[in-house]
Amino acid sequence: MTNAPIETVHVTIRGKVQGVGYRHATVRRAHMLGVTGWVQNLEDGTVEALVQGTPDQVDHMLEWLRRGPPAATVRELETRREFTEKRYGRFEQL
Repeated sequence: MTNAPIETVHVTIRGKVQGVGYRHATVRRAHMLGVTGWVQNLEDGTVEALVQGTPDQVDHMLEWLRRGPPAATVRELETRREFTEKRYGRFEQL
């Protein structure tokens, strides 16, 4: 087994992303892809997430976050690479 590098990306998702099952669907997709981290609603109507995994896993998750579940309308996806030694054991909804 190779020791693939781990990327951590902080994501802010804007649009119609609350009240449409976005967080629940994000957790399901994260589990399918094998990424770790978290997702939560913010008071300003956005959704915030932290995604951690191999570069390929993170890229696939970001691609999905740009679309979201069918009822969502993603207007903007803002990403920021994080440099951290912290490793998450699972992906959860906060």
